[in-house]
Amino acid sequence: MILVTGGTGLLGSHVLMRLLADGAHVRAIYRTEKKRDAVKRFFAYYNPNADELWQQIEWVQGDVLDVPSLEDAMVGVRQVYHCAAAVTFIPKEEPYMHKVNTEGTANVVNICLEVGGVRLCHVSSVAAIGRDGSEQIISEKNEWKDSKHNAAYAISKHNAELEVWRGVIEGLDAFMVNPTLIIGPGDWEQSTGVLFQKTWKGLPFYTRGGNCFVDARDVAEVMVRMMASDVRNDRFIVGAENRLHREVFERLAANMNKKPPQFEAKPWMTEIVWRVEKLRSAISGAKPFITKEVAHHALQLNRYDNAKLLAQLPDFAFRDMNDSFAFVCEQYVKDKEGAATG
Repeated sequence: MILVTGGTGLLGSHVLMRLLADGAHVRAIYRTEKKRDAVKRFFAYYNPNADELWQQIEWVQGDVLDVPSLEDAMVGVRQVYHCAAAVTFIPKEEPYMHKVNTEGTANVVNICLEVGGVRLCHVSSVAAIGRDGSEQIISEKNEWKDSKHNAAYAISKHNAELEVWRGVIEGLDAFMVNPTLIIGPGDWEQSTGVLFQKTWKGLPFYTRGGNCFVDARDVAEVMVRMMASDVRNDRFIVGAENRLHREVFERLAANMNKKPPQFEAKPWMTEIVWRVEKLRSAISGAKPFITKEVAHHALQLNRYDNAKLLAQLPDFAFRDMNDSFAFVCEQYVKDKEGAATG
């Protein structure tokens, strides 16, 4: 039996889909029925028999912060894909994020050790490798550095990695992947889904920074291949292509037949915007469109090296991100048009 935590999320749903393609016996943890049922929609982007595929999963209600539910979910399990995580750049939500990402990972590690004979794939993030603002290409050789360039999310994922390495010292069979920005269809209100939402609505400004992007299907493929390999006690950056923000938004706009951003947002402009948004949020209670951390990271040029992964999996190749962007844009437009006619 294979257990997937965070199976209702963007990456987790793709991992489930990839495992089911191999005919694996899969169990997934869900917190709410709404999130569980939404996985059918994820599957439907790729498979006309989404409902049938969804029903092959053994769904178990639980939470990585609920140890008894984790213990129940782990019965008979020999492989765990730990995809569950929280992401936020809103200060008041950071305590919960730290709890989920660090304490939740510690719980998963501890139960894997208690059960014994379990192999763990931990989904970390390139953010956990650390950034110092130098704009040099980052690889797995980079060591974590305490820096103002590390967001609270990065710190929480770094601490989660420390829990995995602690488990390894105690005898856990584990490895981890460090994905870059994951692109895939689904929840347009969260994570990279917001990129497509904002492009659709129209973005007049772009920032000078950049990042590395990867298709969710490729991350899932890498995880499954690594699980079947002899890789132990190691981690791998999973990223396809380094792109400038301007280039990405131009590509998305072209795919959606929207006007691309025309003006560069200078640092002083982003400083004003996040402050105005903070004030608006305090008055209205609504989530800010942009926070201080998001504004600062939008100006950074973060580039990552995937050579170690490609050397480990010589027969693997990443999808062309232009094709991935086009595919996800197509799904977004279909969802928007469907909502309008529905």
